[in-house]
Amino acid sequence: MDFFSPVLAGFGVVFQSENLLYCLLGVTLGMLVGVLPGLGPAATIAILLPVTYNIEPTSAIIMLAGIFYGAQYGGTITSVLLRLPGEASSVVTAIDGHEMAKQGRAGAALGIAAIGSFIGGTISIVVLTFVAPLVAGFALDFGPAEYTMLALLGILLVTTLGTGSVAKSLLMAALGLLLATIGQDPLLGTARFTFGSDGLLDGIDFVIVAMGLFGVGEILYNLESLRHKAPPPAPVGSVYPSRKDLRESRGAISRGSVVGFLLGILPGGGATMSSMVAYAVERRTTKKPERFGKGAIEGVAGPETANNAAATSSFIPLLSLGIPANATMAIMFGALLLQGITPGPLLVDEEPELFWGVVNSMYIGNLLLLAMSLPLIGLFVRILRVRPAILAPLTILITMIGVYTVRMNVFDMFLVIGLGVLGYLMKKTGFEPGPLVLAFVLGGILESAFRRSMRTFDGELSGFLTQPIAASLLGLIVLLIAFSGWRALRNREPDRRKEKHGAAAERPAEDSSDDRADHTG
Repeated sequence: MDFFSPVLAGFGVVFQSENLLYCLLGVTLGMLVGVLPGLGPAATIAILLPVTYNIEPTSAIIMLAGIFYGAQYGGTITSVLLRLPGEASSVVTAIDGHEMAKQGRAGAALGIAAIGSFIGGTISIVVLTFVAPLVAGFALDFGPAEYTMLALLGILLVTTLGTGSVAKSLLMAALGLLLATIGQDPLLGTARFTFGSDGLLDGIDFVIVAMGLFGVGEILYNLESLRHKAPPPAPVGSVYPSRKDLRESRGAISRGSVVGFLLGILPGGGATMSSMVAYAVERRTTKKPERFGKGAIEGVAGPETANNAAATSSFIPLLSLGIPANATMAIMFGALLLQGITPGPLLVDEEPELFWGVVNSMYIGNLLLLAMSLPLIGLFVRILRVRPAILAPLTILITMIGVYTVRMNVFDMFLVIGLGVLGYLMKKTGFEPGPLVLAFVLGGILESAFRRSMRTFDGELSGFLTQPIAASLLGLIVLLIAFSGWRALRNREPDRRKEKHGAAAERPAEDSSDDRADHTG
């Protein structure tokens, strides 16, 4: 009964009229953000961070969480109707979803996506309810040594298991760690990397980094798409899937729920990787893989279920360990800190109303999304016709006003513009901002925990091996580095073979030309 008392009290927090309103506002904004290609939940949450200053902490986090998992619903609409993913996690949905739309079954695709999203999200919330307190209880034994290894493991997982280039991710993580050191030394109070600027003496605020890279950077990058006119949306038709559709999607929804939950917990996993893995699992398990890419409903149900399950389960390491699993969770981490709340194992006991209020709000949010997603599809299709040339300047204006209100400092506005240009150039050259932001957040934890550990161990690195949990995490880090090296070598083998085949194909041509020359001579 001791366990269920705070859980039930959390429902009392959610059903307060103010929190219900913020939950509705969050999921509605999330769906809208998902529908509008390019903006994304990370950018939206970053832009709205200054707004949350004047909102009660529980209400603010409920709203921001709603934006995150609500965007997974909205991203499906453009993927199916336009083959233009509103969210990165909806990229694979566009493969079979748009094919279904061309066959006149767009409504069935959107309907099964909404149902799968609801089931996957709800299953993930139920498991989160029981697992998160256990993880938090286990994490109470963590000291500086354990947090050092955990932060290092989180950074390595994000950079080595992500979807992009490992080398580029590592470079971005290194840049994020460097940016985290700007300002005063946390122990000695001396200035570091400020170049004599008083504006950098307090360091770079997380809000500035998030709003610059994700807000301004994404908007600048997406302005290039103004040159390309989007095709008209496909007709929707009935949004209620048939019994045959439900029967064919049953297994995909079950498997997607499991895949999404497990990969959502993993740092570097998240909704995007979960949807891709779920799609691959469906192709492997089906008896007719040739149907995929031609309008297989399992190719919609599996990924859409997985990305919503992952969006929910990624709250477990954030709330229980204080370690963000992906870029959006890193911004949520910053939002909690701005509210004076430190995520981690003590959060369950010290802030039970906030912890269980946020977790239980996801039940209500998923019900609201299911109730809204089907009837409001027609409205969201109309929103797709709003010109980006109108939305982009308004968003930039709101961002700059929000940045100024954080510390009433004009210098911060220039920093955001500079980071926005950096974010744009990173996107143009294939560098993802996610590892940078995560490393920036974890950099403070890593530095503080490592230096405290060194004081405890009298400067001996071998001290980490004397702590069982820290030593186990160090073993995982070594295995991860070894796995990454093995994967890199394996990926090089096909390239070498291609080079050899190419060289072998060129030799006969060269030899024959030499023979002809000798013969004519």
